Amino acid sequence: MSNKRRSLFRKSGFREQVPVILIATEGKETEPQYFEIFKRMKNNVQIRILGSNKGGSSPTAVQKRMMKEIKENEIGERDKAWLVIDTDQWKTNQLNAAYEWSISKANYGLAVSNPMFEYWLLLHFEEGHDIHSKQECVDRLLRQLPGYRKNNINRDKFTLSRTGEAIIRAKNKDNPPCVKWPEITGTTVYKLVEMLIT
Repeated sequence: MSNKRRSLFRKSGFREQVPVILIATEGKETEPQYFEIFKRMKNNVQIRILGSNKGGSSPTAVQKRMMKEIKENEIGERDKAWLVIDTDQWKTNQLNAAYEWSISKANYGLAVSNPMFEYWLLLHFEEGHDIHSKQECVDRLLRQLPGYRKNNINRDKFTLSRTGEAIIRAKNKDNPPCVKWPEITGTTVYKLVEMLIT
């Protein structure tokens, strides 16, 4: 009997293995729905989304979920592993641990939104100026996307064209690029999404 680790990603019989992008998210509904969009766009990679479960939304829990997935499955050098978290109410040491993990290997990454992931969604529709709280962020998103709910983001509204605009807006705000995560309102989700659409 073989001691080789099982793989959820590899299928036998293929000459060339398709790279895998693992995305572990803080949210259990909004973020996984959003990243599902890219599964339809990309056929040269396999995207696997690890949404949060009950009691598992802290940066530490997101990181542990990712590390468990990496330990249990075959992850190659061409594969990527990204954590997607918010600054939220999390302590600096929790965010810093996620950052340190993300720089421990070349194929790891970290995408952080301040104050929340919905800010990244908002940038698909507007510049996102003058937002100082989670409530302001949600209120503005509702103006742009009436009927928005965490369990139904209306994925059809997040077109490739709007995604390109969101990347430009996020980059403009992240200037000069933050080293760890945005200290003020902003998001580095654009780094992950840019990789997903190229």
